[in-house]
Order: sequence, then C-alpha cells, then structure tokens
Amino acid sequence: MFSTRPTLQGTFGMVSSTHWLASQTAMAVLEDGGNAYDAAVAAGFVLHVVEPHLNGPAGEVPALLAPAGGPVRVLCGQGVAPAGADVAHYTALGLDLVPGTGPLAAAVPGAFDAWMLLLRDYGTRPLATVLDHAIGYAERGHPVVEGVGRTVETVRELLTTEWTDSAALYLPDGRPPAPGTLLRNPALAATWRRLLAEAEAAGPGRERQIEAARRIWREGFVAEALLRAVARPTLDTSGTRHTGTLTGDDLARWEATYEEPASHTWGEWTVCKAGPWSQGPVLLQQLALLGDGPEDLAAPEFVTRADSTEPGTGGGYADGGCLSPDGAAYVHRLVEGTKLAMADREAWYGDADGAEQVPLDALLSPRYSAQRRALIGETASRDLRPGRPVPDGPAPRLPRHVTGEPGDGQGADDLRGRAPGAGEPTVEAERPVVEAGEPAVGADGATRGDTCHLDVVDRWGNMISATPSGGWLHSNPVVPELGFPLGTRLQMTWLEPGLPNTLTPGRRPRTTLTPSLALRGGEPVLAFGTPGGDQQDQWQLHFFLAAVLRPAVRGGLDLQGAVDAPNWHTDAFPGSFYPRATRPASVTLESRAGEATAAGLRRRGHEVTVGPPWSEGRLCAVTRDPETGVLAAAANPRGMQGYAVGR
Repeated sequence: MFSTRPTLQGTFGMVSSTHWLASQTAMAVLEDGGNAYDAAVAAGFVLHVVEPHLNGPAGEVPALLAPAGGPVRVLCGQGVAPAGADVAHYTALGLDLVPGTGPLAAAVPGAFDAWMLLLRDYGTRPLATVLDHAIGYAERGHPVVEGVGRTVETVRELLTTEWTDSAALYLPDGRPPAPGTLLRNPALAATWRRLLAEAEAAGPGRERQIEAARRIWREGFVAEALLRAVARPTLDTSGTRHTGTLTGDDLARWEATYEEPASHTWGEWTVCKAGPWSQGPVLLQQLALLGDGPEDLAAPEFVTRADSTEPGTGGGYADGGCLSPDGAAYVHRLVEGTKLAMADREAWYGDADGAEQVPLDALLSPRYSAQRRALIGETASRDLRPGRPVPDGPAPRLPRHVTGEPGDGQGADDLRGRAPGAGEPTVEAERPVVEAGEPAVGADGATRGDTCHLDVVDRWGNMISATPSGGWLHSNPVVPELGFPLGTRLQMTWLEPGLPNTLTPGRRPRTTLTPSLALRGGEPVLAFGTPGGDQQDQWQLHFFLAAVLRPAVRGGLDLQGAVDAPNWHTDAFPGSFYPRATRPASVTLESRAGEATAAGLRRRGHEVTVGPPWSEGRLCAVTRDPETGVLAAAANPRGMQGYAVGR
C-alpha cells in the first residue's frame, strides 16, 4: 500500500505537529528529560511564532491528555464571552452576525493560561526552559513558510490602510515575507522576556513562577496592552469600525479548567473528545451512526475488494478486502452520517448547563443512533435534519439565519458577498481566497492557513493531543506592545436568543477545535487531530476508520497510510465561521479517489467538486502499544509543512 513516508516507530518519544520546527522543539525537550506535557507546551509556544497565520497566544487551545496510569482529561483553553458581550449589544450596533474580525469578535483569550495550567500540573520543567525555543525563534528569526506570505497577501490592503501595526510586522518594505526569508518578532520576544523576569521576581520555585506568569497575563502588563487594543475602533468584516467588549474583570476572572471527556465506545475502541461546547461529539455521533463497531461496516455494498481493477474503486488502498477509503458507497455513507451529526450540532451543541444541558447521552444512545441511521438512503440528502434525541423532550431548533424565517435579515448564501474576513477559513474549492473562517485550501491546493495541531507521547506513557488556534495575524491588529493579536472566536455564536450557541456572557462559543484520544481495551493508544474548522471531525473520522480497519504495519497501526488516504469533506450545513454559508449536497473529493468514485457519488445525487490530489486533511497522530511500549507517529504531507519525529 502506498504512503508518502514511513510510520515512525521507537520507544523513547514521538511527536507529530503541523510544523517541523514545533515537532523538533518538542523532541528536544523530551531529549532534555522533559515529559510529553513539557514538550507540548514548548512546541505550542513555537507554533505561536512560526505559524502566526494559524494561531497565537491570545487564541484558544483545547487538549486531551492521558497521563500514565491516570484518567483521560480535557484541558479547556477556550475562553468565554465577556460580560458585556450579549445579543442586545451587538444587535444595537445593527449587526445580525458577529463580525469575523476585529475586537467585537474577541472572547477572553484562552491559550496562554491553558498552557500554563498544563505545565504547572503535569509538566516538570521551569517556565524559562519551555519558553526558550519560542523566544529564540521570535528574536533571531525563523524561515517563513509559504502560508504566511500568502495569508498576508490576501489582507495586504487591510493591513496597509487600517491595521498598520500589523503591516509593520508582516509587510516589511511593503511586501509579504517571501518563503525562506527570516521573519523576526522582537516585540513578542520582549513580551516573553519581560513576563519571565517579572515571574522570577515573584520568588523561587517552578509552580510559584508559573502562577505569577498567569497573574501577569490576566492583570499585569499583558492585560493592560490587550485592553488598550480592545478600546481602539477597528475596521471589521461588517465594514464598520468597532471597539470590543473585553474588560479587565473578564481577563482577571477567567481561568483554564479540566473536565471529564465525552466518549463513545465503537467495537474495541473508546474515543474521547471535549464536550458539546466543542464540535468534538460530532465524531462520536458519526461513529455511532456506523453501528456498534467494524463488523457493521462489513456489508458488501461498503467494501471494495483488493482484487478490484475498476479505476478509482480504491483497489490500491483496500488491502485484503478491507474497507476502501475512496469507494463511492463508502464515502456516501460517511458523508450522509456527517450531515446528520452536523445537523444535531447546530440544533443541540453549546456551552449550556442546568435545564439547558445538552442531551449528549441521548444523542449517542443506541436507540437514537439507530433511528437516525435509518434516515440514510441511497441518494444524497439536501436537507438539514436535526433529530429529537429525547422522545418527550423539546423539538430541535435551528437559527433563523439557517431556516430563512422572518427576522433573519438575509440568508446565509447572500452573505458571501460581504467584505473579506479573517477568521478561521474553511475550504474554498471554487476560489483560492481567504474568507472569514478557517482557511485551509484554495483551488490550487495551496495551504492558506487554518489552525495548528500537535500530538506527543513519551517513554513513560504520557500522551497529549492539542489543537491551538485563534489569534491569527488576520483576525485582529497586532498589539504593538506585545507582538500578537486578539482572537475572534465569538464569531461562532448566534445573535438570536434561546439557541444552545447564542452569544451569552460567561459562556464559551462552540468551537470547531477538536483534538482526539482513543483507548483500546481501556488503555490510551492513539492521539490524533487536524486543523480545518468544520472539516476537522470529518477528516478525523476518515483517518480513524482507515487506521483501525487496515492491516497493521510492523506490528502497529498504519498511521501514515491512514493520513495519506484520499480524503473528502462536505459543507452541507451552516459553516461555523462568518459568513456562515452552506452548500447543500456538496462533497469535495481529492482527485486521487478516482473518477469512478466521483461519478458514483454524482449518481447518488451529490454535488461533487474534485479537488487537487493532496488537498483534504492536515492530520497528525501518535500511538503507544501498551503491551510492548512501542511508540509510533505520522504526519500530514499535504502543504509540505507537518512532520513527525521520534526515536
């Protein structure tokens, strides 16, 4: 079976991330005696430097951790809506959607505090040690990857005419940084050096200094600079200049937290995700819609045999009669299940508790999953069909923006003509431009940005999967005193009262960030994830099935083969990012899946866009075999940026 690289194996430590400098940074920390959590924090701060078009310190980071011998936990680095960020405030400004850029879209920053909490509770190294690599790259420079310059080019006019502090950093001499040239961020390096100096002045002791750093971020010079930025009127995707709602009290009161994971058992595997304040349970619902385990996917109509010679049927990938990752019937079933899960996401997911609590147990129940599975027919559905998981409970409710009911203002499809944004662009197969949302792939297959991901496993069995994002260089102007911008995660909320994801002070916007961790026989085995906004749990589903259903390589999971397998996504539901568009019945398919697969999907009523051969997915993964202690890793070749390292 073809793969672009070998699946790495060893016994000391394994790292996979979306940038080779972050991967090698994490490995250097492991080599220096640090554990997986020290390595993840160091790599996370390097990602803030070398992928500024994908994430920043004032963004967000959810993570799944499996400490050796301990339970799986969720680290929530997703900040909440400020106290002044309510529907009335935004609608009084004449808005029907939260802008995709600017300070009005800024939640309480979450990434920095989450990294600090992780380092304090699970790490072993001093704060200065884990920040050293990031400071070095910010101070001395790092060779720019292509995506940075491409992203800057898409917002050049905005930076030069409005966000001039950003232009000073990212448009030296009036031009975007060319690939391979050194990009320095002296303001960011100075921020971390000052923070370290003030933290060390708080007294000796690793934990004391980490706690001091958290206070400095929330109440000291960092907070003061962030609040000055929020108070500046800033042009955003609405076409108007706005100030933000973030206050000193908002910054001072919020802290990252730990939570129990949501989980679902499928065959011998149990997959753990963040709760329904994230997109995470979508992957669990997708698995539940496939039945109880792999045996429910063994029906002949979903299997392509290895001896098949029909072009595009997946014969090159279906070893020994296993499931094909690119057969039309197989993709059809997964796509239709994705639509149902995403419809439930729109109707039910959000940061709610008490009487409004998301009915997650019911959404994952065998009864409800069987009921929903029966809706998958032989042709593509064009409807958004949320279900009623509790028979006597409330009916599902969708936003007026989605249903087109009176009071919406204008439909989602009409919003595509608004000013270019800079949220977390998804995939734009037709136009190679960055839209508000989570940029990933243009029509030419080029990586335009989106989010980051990293996975680490160490020789002691500690494992982590983390997805840093937000605070992109094109989300808000760079705070000149700090060297990084605020995030824009509030754009994922609705300005309509009474929905699970309504903009509500003190609640988290429902995020697409969704790292994964899977157990086999109760033991943590696999950590994985990807950038990609609404595509994340679609690409992860495809990867997970390809990994666990294929024959093993060298005694372990064929991670690299599963990463490389031709992938797909659908946009047949409201996008999570401004302008919240939808494309009913759409499927975007890598051309490597073959014309027969595309034709088979079209016969089933799908509106197929055939994308470039390597354009779908940004996956990273690490594994640990509990019986042998053998570790493994793989990384995405798409975009020529992600790498796995280990020994």
